[in-house]
Amino acid sequence: MQLEPLAETTGLLVAYDHANHWLYADWHGDHTQETSRAACLVLLDALRQHPTTKILNDNSRILSTSVELSEWGAWWLSEMRAAGLAYLAWVYPRNFTSREATDAILSRIQQPVLAAFDDVASAYFWLKAQ
Repeated sequence: MQLEPLAETTGLLVAYDHANHWLYADWHGDHTQETSRAACLVLLDALRQHPTTKILNDNSRILSTSVELSEWGAWWLSEMRAAGLAYLAWVYPRNFTSREATDAILSRIQQPVLAAFDDVASAYFWLKAQ
């Protein structure tokens, strides 16, 4: 991946992958509803500034999360779609508890087209094929 860093906040680095023409979101550390919302707004801004239809959303370095799907989350996802997002490759956190929380959220998402993976390589190859 040829990554150009675009934005960074507590728990998230967003970069543009020039070779693949998509955003790479590298989530890390501990996340609460508040820190996740702040990071999601950074990701939305990056998508608006660098329009693309694809995001590789890497959660493999998240240590813990207490995020739940909410009205705010539905609004954010709608804004992401409006900004052009069509495909989202989601890499699970390694932490099992976080994975259960992630599954609960992902099961409710209808659009964009979303697929979840245990590792970045699998997510990369799926996203590349879209």
